[in-house]
Amino acid sequence: MVDKKNELTTSYDYMILIPTIFLIVLGLLMVYSTSSNMAARQLGDSCFFFKRQALFCVFGLGIMILAKHTPVNIFLKLTYPLLIVSIILLAALYIPGIGHKVGGACRWIRIGAYSIQPSEFAKFTLALYISYSIRKKGLHMGTFAKGVLPHLIVTVFFMALILHQPDLGTAAIIASCTMLALFVGGARKKHIAYLMLGSSCIVYFLILGASYRIERILAYLDPWKYPHTHGFQIIHSFLAFGSGGIFGEGLGESKQKLFYLPEAHTDFILSIAGEELGFIGVLIIIFLFGCIIFRGFKIALEARDLYSTYLAFSLTSLFGLQVLINMAVVMGLLPTKGLALPFLSYGGSSLVTNLLIIGILLNISSKNKG
Repeated sequence: MVDKKNELTTSYDYMILIPTIFLIVLGLLMVYSTSSNMAARQLGDSCFFFKRQALFCVFGLGIMILAKHTPVNIFLKLTYPLLIVSIILLAALYIPGIGHKVGGACRWIRIGAYSIQPSEFAKFTLALYISYSIRKKGLHMGTFAKGVLPHLIVTVFFMALILHQPDLGTAAIIASCTMLALFVGGARKKHIAYLMLGSSCIVYFLILGASYRIERILAYLDPWKYPHTHGFQIIHSFLAFGSGGIFGEGLGESKQKLFYLPEAHTDFILSIAGEELGFIGVLIIIFLFGCIIFRGFKIALEARDLYSTYLAFSLTSLFGLQVLINMAVVMGLLPTKGLALPFLSYGGSSLVTNLLIIGILLNISSKNKG
């Protein structure tokens, strides 16, 4: 007879685990395919980015397994320590010699030969805090002063640190996740409406305050008018998707990755997947992500306690928004913004953080089955 407690500990939710494994494997293949020529030319090693991503995969899978077997209450107790660590890491970006600037944005901390992106960890810890705080406030969530304002203050503080990098995309994801969590947690609709209105005004003035953001909006509206500047990337993304057709050019056969499409192995990796794997391949990728997101929300609905419900919902929302926004950007449905596609894009911080999210969802799911 199988021990009930042991079964609860070792069981895995395969509707999340299997799509995750498929996406990780596909991500490794696509990272190699998109980066090998560039790595060989610039670094003398065609497998440079592939080997790094594989290393992050191993580490991330270890974190996922650890999170799967860690009692959920431990995450609750670690909320404030992790929040403080996130603030320290974000603040450290502005210390000369620590923050590493790429493309005009200071978003990375260099540690030896590797870099970490504090904003990826910050998104996760803020989701932990919001889940913990909403559960703690309970019926007070219907009031603005006790239910909404404390979350607003913490979120705006994180957003200010991230906007200074600058990184409007990540700040927008944080704000969206917070509003979704507040809505589910019992905040009044009029309070959410006020927050949305206020956020829209802030975004409007942030765009007006930076010429490159205005240029991105103009390029979004008519990229062919700016083929050599802000429209360049999205035009070549369109060309990649168009060249792929229904069944694709074949794995490794992309032309746009050959120094045409910038950031092909990071933000725009789905475009190359569309060129090499075609419309069918992109549909399969969307289906795999859809399985994870659908199952994540279902886990939240089935959770046995409010904290697990809020945590599963917040983490799934965070994961889902990253997927949705990245796909919308590379398909020209949103203005160009540098956001990684979970599991597919090159980047250790994103990969490890998203595997941590999957581990917690697997954890909560296993408790639901018991």
